[in-house]
Amino acid sequence: MLQNSPASKMPFNLSEPERRNLKRMADYSSVQSMPEIWSLAQKRFAQIIALKDPHAKPEVVITYAQMYQQIQLFASGLQTLGVQAGERIALIADNSPRWMIADQGIMMTGAVDIVRSAQAEREELLFILADSGSTALVVEDHKTLKKLSESLEGLPIRFVILLSDENSEAEESLKMLNFSALMALGSKNTLQPVNQNRQTLATLIYTSGTSGKPKGVMLSHGNLLHQIETFGTVLPPQKGDRVLSILPSWHAYERTCEYFILSQGCTQIYTNIRYLKQDLKEFKPQLMVGVPRLWESIYEGVQKQFREQPASKQRLVNSLLGFSQRYINARRIMQGLSLENLHPPVGQRLISGIQTIVLLPLHALAEQLVYKKVREATGDVKRMISGGGSLAKHLDNFFEIVGIEILVGYGLTETSPVTNVRRPWHNLRGSSGQPIAGTEIRIVDPETRQPLPREQRGLIMARGPQIMPGYWQNPAATTKAIDPEGWFDTGDLGWVTQQNDLVVTGRAKDTIVLTNGENIEPTPIEDACLRSPYIDQIMLVGQDQRSLGSLIVPNLEALQQWAASQNLRLDLPEEAEGQGDKGRRRQGETPLSQEINLESKLIQDLFRQELNREVQNRPGYRSDDRIGPFKLILSPFSIENGMMTQTLKIRRNVVMERYHDIINGMFA
Repeated sequence: MLQNSPASKMPFNLSEPERRNLKRMADYSSVQSMPEIWSLAQKRFAQIIALKDPHAKPEVVITYAQMYQQIQLFASGLQTLGVQAGERIALIADNSPRWMIADQGIMMTGAVDIVRSAQAEREELLFILADSGSTALVVEDHKTLKKLSESLEGLPIRFVILLSDENSEAEESLKMLNFSALMALGSKNTLQPVNQNRQTLATLIYTSGTSGKPKGVMLSHGNLLHQIETFGTVLPPQKGDRVLSILPSWHAYERTCEYFILSQGCTQIYTNIRYLKQDLKEFKPQLMVGVPRLWESIYEGVQKQFREQPASKQRLVNSLLGFSQRYINARRIMQGLSLENLHPPVGQRLISGIQTIVLLPLHALAEQLVYKKVREATGDVKRMISGGGSLAKHLDNFFEIVGIEILVGYGLTETSPVTNVRRPWHNLRGSSGQPIAGTEIRIVDPETRQPLPREQRGLIMARGPQIMPGYWQNPAATTKAIDPEGWFDTGDLGWVTQQNDLVVTGRAKDTIVLTNGENIEPTPIEDACLRSPYIDQIMLVGQDQRSLGSLIVPNLEALQQWAASQNLRLDLPEEAEGQGDKGRRRQGETPLSQEINLESKLIQDLFRQELNREVQNRPGYRSDDRIGPFKLILSPFSIENGMMTQTLKIRRNVVMERYHDIINGMFA
């Protein structure tokens, strides 16, 4: 039987809150491989809903007992087709309950699954298939297969499984089954147990990242199990908690979070950007995992509602937000949780305590008038986990003010991925939190690799049970990434507080070096600029230039509203992807006084004011942070046009190549 886990079984030093949380978690200390979890979980949570896709036709609802049964059938079907332990099987598909069934079914056979999105570029997928030596292919549907089929000849692919129920179209040299056919095949045969341990390779995740050729990150069963065993020390969910899933299931961050919440009897509900707002209200999730861009979209949705209010109400809301900002600033100092003031003297803490008492009634009034309604509009989600990039300061502030807790974490695919996360009882805004159990963080000089003292910035190194064994068939890259003592080079820059909180300041390879020798980390400045309601996306440029420059994707809706308030008409070119229609003259409209475009002096002056204000208001502002030339572009950075990764990070090298001439022209 599955028992509660005594804290003494965890071979790591834990704080008292972590030990208390661990006692509430299901115990998987005896488990040696990922698939073993599901036989234990289904005994405890049998009739609880594990996977729910309300947008599938028909709706999909799978209990824990059914999930375990389907994983077994999928595995048995693969064994019947000849799959042996240690083989590599490519899983090219996106979020769905069947993705989880396939993923764990593959692992149950002892095979290694190679995961990637069905939306990835054809050339990238073919590279992954060839480099991994995959012998079988599981794809989302015929459309995905068609993208690859003409180039599969010459690869060791023996058969293809469709996760859809489309009729399998015969291929001359390739056996093909749909999902139902594979499950039927599995039901006719007995699943053969496979011996696996924590050192056994579980999966390869190819990192497309922001530049370079993909490398296959090898993650063992032990790497993944470490995450499952330690997440609960920070965030113990309750059996039956609803968790909204929107990130790519194949990505290390979403994937290990899904494994964890499913190991604890939660219900995973699949959503997407189209249905997010609706699903937040309908399902009222206790937890949601996301990336900064997702929180930015929620924030912008709230700000849009604020902007649509009468001027008098806007002034009231802004005043209340200002009082609340002062309140949380004072509260942070009083609690010793202000990143801008980490070592306040006793007198300052006392003054901050008095300020919180004085400001509390105004904050409580704002809670009743505004913040409660904001939470209701977002489904009253209790807690958000943020990863995949730094969280802009204005988002951290806003969600704290309105009473939605965001716990920011840090890690990479190579670290399975979480190494650090903020604690609910020690939520230092602006940081990425303390290391999770069993993990060490060291800051070293980027050149000498000598350890640096606390609060001094350098290269972030990590060591722990979640660090990958290495890169697939790439010993040179492995040796470069992991030193003989097991320290992994994250490639990120940062520093550590006296209480061991990690503060990430940027990516070493993203650093912009100006001609005066100053090194600029672009991310914090970009995050500050995103506070402007008129800036939807921004990327800094300026390598080997005298000043920084930027490419800006404007928020056209906010810009239209500004223009109308100035009695102006904003004229946009056709490339504005339909949004420009809002600014074009319609028959019967009352003529406005002036028609302007994005290149007009009024618009340029507006953005200059916005950039100057937000950059100069950023803590630690230096004159070299000032943004000089900028260019407004209408095509957003997106996954579809290749300028963002699947976790919504800007692929800087791709953007710079795409806008090479514009960037050069900015500095001419």
